[in-house]
Amino acid sequence: MESCKLYSLSTCSHCKACKRFLGDCGIEYEFTDVDLLPDEMRQETIEEIRRLTTRCAFPTIIIGEKVIVGFREAEIRKALGMPET
Repeated sequence: MESCKLYSLSTCSHCKACKRFLGDCGIEYEFTDVDLLPDEMRQETIEEIRRLTTRCAFPTIIIGEKVIVGFREAEIRKALGMPET
């Protein structure tokens, strides 16, 4: 299975839903709550997200080489090789 990395905000309902979805599906993933990072690390992380995608929006999910912006369950399932519902 592809590696899965999630950039999120601790207060974002879409980010929480994405974490819940991944957890419910048994997907192992790393996540970073960007708003909880110290200032310097937060800025570096935001710049990293902007390199991955033209906008800085949350959640941003990286699955292998695929970058998905927003909680798009169908796209996430496809990128993970899971059956659609």
